[in-house]
Amino acid sequence: MTDANVLADQLIWASTTQAAQNKAFNITNGDIFRWKWMWEQIANYFGLEIQGYTGEIKSLEQQMAGDEEVWNDIASKYNLKENNLLKLASAWHTDLDLSRPIEIMTDMSLSRKLGFTTYKPTLDSFIELFEDLRADKLIP
Repeated sequence: MTDANVLADQLIWASTTQAAQNKAFNITNGDIFRWKWMWEQIANYFGLEIQGYTGEIKSLEQQMAGDEEVWNDIASKYNLKENNLLKLASAWHTDLDLSRPIEIMTDMSLSRKLGFTTYKPTLDSFIELFEDLRADKLIP
């Protein structure tokens, strides 16, 4: 996971640090991240029950098919700014990210070794995003 602010910090750092010139870097928030753990934290934030991984990849695009009217009702109920679900969510893209049969591991060692120290817990990134979306009246 990479928070946009962490990415911006690293881009500035890499472009202004002599030791970073002409080097390729991984960029993440810098914490240990696993979806298995994160889903439970996100569910807890929203007060939802979580169904753990059952060994079967479930397509979000298929699960959300036909839910446009459900979202329209939610948007009306909570006076949200956007009632078009397809403008808010790209389930197909989420499926691409989450249906990989392998776990992704990243390494920030080179950046750290050369002096880049920005770090952000990924749960904080999500909560800040959700708070911003709520303040902008895009989610209830």
